Amino acid sequence: MRATTVIALLAGLLSPSGIAESTPHTVLHADRVLVLKKQRTLELLSQGRVIKTYKVALGGDPVGPKSRQGDHKTPEGKYVLNFRNAHSQFYKSIHMSYPSEVDRALARQKGVPPGGDVFVHGLPNGYGAVGAAHRLRDWTDGCIAVTNQEIDEIWNAVSDGTQSR
Repeated sequence: MRATTVIALLAGLLSPSGIAESTPHTVLHADRVLVLKKQRTLELLSQGRVIKTYKVALGGDPVGPKSRQGDHKTPEGKYVLNFRNAHSQFYKSIHMSYPSEVDRALARQKGVPPGGDVFVHGLPNGYGAVGAAHRLRDWTDGCIAVTNQEIDEIWNAVSDGTQSR
């Protein structure tokens, strides 16, 4: 994340009413993750049933499918949560398998790089105090952002290989 984005988040979002972490909940194991861009939510599902819903921030220009690197769009489609990083530039992050072969082919047809490094992640390191206020605007480069407490819950609820859509 760019430093100007972090400064804007802190300047625009740190208000007494803007910081509210969700209460901790015990989450069952999820076998699927569903991101609903229009609703700005991420749902954990188990055997087709929603077991937890999180409000999220998306890419800075989230409307429509991701088509190239740098478009600040969050991908749409079927992906896999395929590995995790406990030492990223964010509190924790879980990688999504974007781009798929179809995504690569579409980008190749347009003559552009498809992009990559799409994650479900917590807040930037050192900015955990922003908490839920980060959701007041879409600010990622195409990722799905939740609070640090929420990424802990998601981290514990999903395994590598969990399907995402």
